[in-house]
Order: sequence, then C-alpha cells, then structure tokens
Amino acid sequence: MQSLFVTKKIYMMKKLFPSILVVVLLFGGFFNALAETTIDGEANAFNPITSGVPFLSIAPDARGGGMGDVGAATTPDATSSYWNPAKYAFISGAGGASLSYTPWLRKLVKDIDLAYLSGFYKIGDVQAVAMSMRYFSLGEVIIRKDETSPAMTAKPYDVAVDATYSRILAENFSMGVSLRFIYSDLLGGAATEDAETLSPGKAVAADISAYYGAPVTLSSGEGFAAAGLNISNIGSKISYGDDENTAFLPTNLRLGGSFTYPFDPYNKISVNLDLNKLLVPSRPVAPTQGDDESDADYALRVSDYESSLSDYNNGDPISGIFTSFSDAPGGFSEELQEIMWSLGLEYAYNNQFFARGGYFHESENKGNRKYFTLGAGFKLNVLSLDVAYVISVAQTNPLDQTLRFSLAFTLDGIKQMIGE
Repeated sequence: MQSLFVTKKIYMMKKLFPSILVVVLLFGGFFNALAETTIDGEANAFNPITSGVPFLSIAPDARGGGMGDVGAATTPDATSSYWNPAKYAFISGAGGASLSYTPWLRKLVKDIDLAYLSGFYKIGDVQAVAMSMRYFSLGEVIIRKDETSPAMTAKPYDVAVDATYSRILAENFSMGVSLRFIYSDLLGGAATEDAETLSPGKAVAADISAYYGAPVTLSSGEGFAAAGLNISNIGSKISYGDDENTAFLPTNLRLGGSFTYPFDPYNKISVNLDLNKLLVPSRPVAPTQGDDESDADYALRVSDYESSLSDYNNGDPISGIFTSFSDAPGGFSEELQEIMWSLGLEYAYNNQFFARGGYFHESENKGNRKYFTLGAGFKLNVLSLDVAYVISVAQTNPLDQTLRFSLAFTLDGIKQMIGE
C-alpha cells in the first residue's frame, strides 16, 4: 500500500509541475517583454514611483518573503495584517502572535533593520480582530550642516501601529479593514537648525481587503483555490512640519490568487501569484532641451513642467489614487511597467515541515528589483519558525542575501501546554 501511495504521488507531481513551469515561463516572458517598451521614444527611461515612508512596502515576515513576497491569497496566518487582513476571519485557532525580524540592506550598512509584531484573536466563528506594529530603524546617521559645522549623531526611525477587524460575509467570502497610525522621525532626536521646521512626520491610513476561498474538485482529487485583494495605506499625506515637507503614502493595490493541491494526506503544494501597483501619482519628469529645439519651445516645456510639479506637490492623495492609473509620462505602456509581480511555491509535509521558493519582478524603469527567494519552516502545536533568503538577479542589488526570521505562537497550543 505504501509503494502505491509513493507511485501515485510521483505520478501526480510529474503531471503537475510541467503545467506550473509553463505558467511561470509564459507569465514571466509577458512582463519581461513589457520591460523592453520605450517611454517617449527613449529605451530604459528610469522613472520610479516615489513616496514617503517606504518601509510600509517591505515584506516583514519570512513565510511570504520566502515565496517571492506573495500573500494576498495564501492560507491565513498570524502575519495576514500585512498581506490581506480579510484572511483573519478564516484562520484556524482561537488566537496567535508572530514576531519577525529582518536585517535590512546589510550589503551597505550593518545597523538598519525591520521588526514586525502581530497578533490576532477570533471572536466566535465569523469574526477576528488583530493588531500589529512595524518598527524600522535606520541606524546611526551622522548629520552636518556644512563641512565646518560639528557632526551630530541621529538615530532616525519609522513606526506604524495597526488595528484590524475581519468578518465572514458569505460562506467562502470575507472582508477586512485596518486602521493605521504612522510616525516617522527622520532627525532621530538630533538638535539641528532644521528641527525648527522639520518635525517628526505623522499620518493616518486605512486598508480595505477581501478574500475568497473554496474547494475545487478535479479528476485527480480535490484542491483549494483562493483569491485576495488588499488596497493598503489609503490616507493622508505624511507631513514633516509644513506644506513643503509632505509626501504621499505608498498606497498599494495587491491582487493575488492561490491554488493548493494535496498529493496525498501528507503532502501538498501551493502555487501563488501576486500583482502589485502603487496607487501614487507619477512625479513629472524634468525636461531636457533637444539639440534642434528652440529656446522658446524649451522654455514653454519648462513652464508646463513647473505647473505639473506644483499640481503634484499640492495633489490630494485620494484623487491621486485614481490618476495613478493614467498619469505615466510614457502612456499606457509605462503604466503596465508599474505592475510588479511575484510567483511563489510552498510545499508542505504533514503541515509541519515547509519548503518555499519564489521570484519577484519589477521593471528596470521602475526600480529594477528582481530576485529569487528561498524559505523553509517547521510548525509544532505551540510555535512555528520560518526563515527566508533573497538571491538577487539584478547586479549590485543591495537586497541580495537578505535574511528574514519569523517566530509564531498559537493560543491553542499554549493552553494545551499549560493544561487548560
């Protein structure tokens, strides 16, 4: 009987993996082709989307980080507040908590890191509440007003605190909402002349999310398909003391799908895909005078640029969400380049041991983040431990060799351990 299970498992893996590989290659080839498009006739025009407090866009945990930064539709866990808060309503267990740590940009500096603490609690069978906190330390920074002024040491940092509510609205469908307070201290306590005009930045934001998951019957067995949507960081601009020191929050649209297939009662694999687009207006590109362009025509373009820049700086973040779909200087082809995509695989044995891999892709014109990820984890009744590792594809990428660690606890496991 055991040999029959093994033979069947190998047979199903041989049938399934070619299909997965074809999807990966076709999908990757499509978006790589988009990266070759031109912007205003110039190939490889570098024009990334910029925003304030970019730490809000850093994947904080090792599970999602080990699968190429996917999580919109993966199975719920304690870190769902970042990926898709709506998933909490379907999470198993009465409650749990997770602590994650990421040494950030260690190829450049040694003291930048991200810490992430999250926890949830189920209310009955259809509701859940959660809280999380992200703390991003920029290490020690030396500040000088000029070459002759004395050096001062600052320790800038960013922090965000979230509160989440999630509820099942139909048999297979849930929605969630998160409220977020953001605090950013760029001076880090240093007493400088700029401290009079540059104060710590503050902002409030919200996430709106949805999740759908249902069994799928196949000729070879029953799988599970899911889809997720999360629009995060919808809110005010972050202000550092006056109207001249403001920035858009990294409002982001995340759309994902997931399919899990069990080979037998002990082995299963999931294929996950996420698409991301920053819902932030494109900053106008400063013009350069052409060789055959008259001074008058160039001055007219400079005037248009200054007007567009003023509209950008004074723009409303809510209206910016809608204009972000059509304001790229290169038109529709550049809008498509703003879509980041990631593919991730997760293999689970007996829901205790996990092996993960993934790929993240961002257009060369929009930041050029391209990297593979590897991850592993194990899970017991009380706790689980996950690790992830980044392998950069783009040369001289400071994200290369980034490690993530996550440690999670379950309330049910703790109660069982203490005998309640």
